[in-house]
Amino acid sequence: MVIPAYSGYSGGGFCYNALKSRKNWNMLRIVFLLALLLSSLHAGAANFPRPAVLEPAVKFWTRVYTQVTTDQGYIHDAVHMSVVYETLDLPPYASNTERGSIVTQAKFRTVKALNAIARGKRSNLTDTEARVLAAWPKGTSAKAFATAADNVRFQLGQSDRFLEGLVRSGQYRSHIRTVLTEHGLPLELDVLPHVESSFNPSAWSKVAAAGMWQFMPVTGREFMRVDSLLDERMDPYIATYGAAKLLKRNYRVTGTWPLALTSYNHGTGGVTRAARQVGTTDIGTIVQKYKGEAFGFASRNFYASFLAALDVDRNAKKYFGPVKFDVPTNYDVVVARDYISARGLAQQAGISMDELKVHNPALRDPILSGEKYIPRGYEIRLPRNDIKQPLDQLIAALPANARFSNQKPDVLHKIVPGDSLSTIARRYGTTVSKLMALNGLRTNNIRAGKTLVLPGNVMAEPTVASRGSSAPQSTRSREYVIRQGDSLWSIARRFNVSEK
Repeated sequence: MVIPAYSGYSGGGFCYNALKSRKNWNMLRIVFLLALLLSSLHAGAANFPRPAVLEPAVKFWTRVYTQVTTDQGYIHDAVHMSVVYETLDLPPYASNTERGSIVTQAKFRTVKALNAIARGKRSNLTDTEARVLAAWPKGTSAKAFATAADNVRFQLGQSDRFLEGLVRSGQYRSHIRTVLTEHGLPLELDVLPHVESSFNPSAWSKVAAAGMWQFMPVTGREFMRVDSLLDERMDPYIATYGAAKLLKRNYRVTGTWPLALTSYNHGTGGVTRAARQVGTTDIGTIVQKYKGEAFGFASRNFYASFLAALDVDRNAKKYFGPVKFDVPTNYDVVVARDYISARGLAQQAGISMDELKVHNPALRDPILSGEKYIPRGYEIRLPRNDIKQPLDQLIAALPANARFSNQKPDVLHKIVPGDSLSTIARRYGTTVSKLMALNGLRTNNIRAGKTLVLPGNVMAEPTVASRGSSAPQSTRSREYVIRQGDSLWSIARRFNVSEK
């Protein structure tokens, strides 16, 4: 920041003559910057309040992020977050099944101990019973212990993952802050990827949330392109714009940042319904009193975990010592004006297809396999130091067989009763995995009456002999969607048939 020169100013305890002194001038700069910093801290506190009722949850998540690794975890109470029964160590190389068995046994021991204490047992306690009793304040009622038996939960540690996320954040932090500033959003939001993915652009959840910002497919399509060719949720740079727009919309609907952040997990409809039922927009009251069926542990703790991540991120040295952050890659970014062959682009740039995918993670298999072209309008991103010439010149120099005015057309198959992905794949000489990738399918389930997109290089369907006969059946009709610029001649040439 530049402080303008003053002329004839005599307020605030300083006069013009005093400003001639370098020492006093530096003092003025320090006072000014400190005032600015305090103002910024006040704004942050106002945007992201830390209610006293959430303090146990914030401290719990701070422990999760800094004290236990992914080879450990806490057996704890899901409602009273200050109640931690046991720190569980998990074998580093054990399978998920083996780990799950260890957790289940530990939870069972805890539930059994709580039930015993609820029945009044206070002497001749086992180690587990003594530990469970000590986790609660003296005077806790038998009813509270009985209720607690239904709230035993396991939380996997995150300290190693959080540190990895801190290191990775160096690659993206500058971009995220630029986008937040462009949208007029608080810079504190730059820590949200810690909560969502540990700044991992390749993250996938069990419920199909994807990318660094963990967009669900439906929400992702509101802000970016998510289809069979591109999944821009996986591109951390593109998805950041989507996250900023979503957060801005959430704030506009809910009116507070605690509710806007909770909406990121629970949806604005669910959060506004919670505020309406409880009769307040205070996040602490909502977390305590709202009992909505879908407002589960993750939603209830989302804002508290954000506050913990903010504290740990801003005080990383305190928790982890010196952190060596990744250095941002210096990218050339060009918006494609034509449809471009991915393989042709990689060859022209002198990089492998794997490298092209790493820097352009939104590109899906049909593009990388050559079934489709990189779409016009897509932002191509390559490291400036890895290519022989500026990216715009490199793309302009692509040969004619790598740049096209039209996308490869879709070849369609209408599903009929009895069809399966495997029979369709055999019929057209392709694979089930290609069909699934091209159509964005997560399972093998298909329904009659729907239409499947076939790989673009599939030719006419071969004739299939009827069972018990050598006579060929007539081929099933094929559908082609006419695109702008098509002619009968170009379509016939594309599918190796006559115009007639």
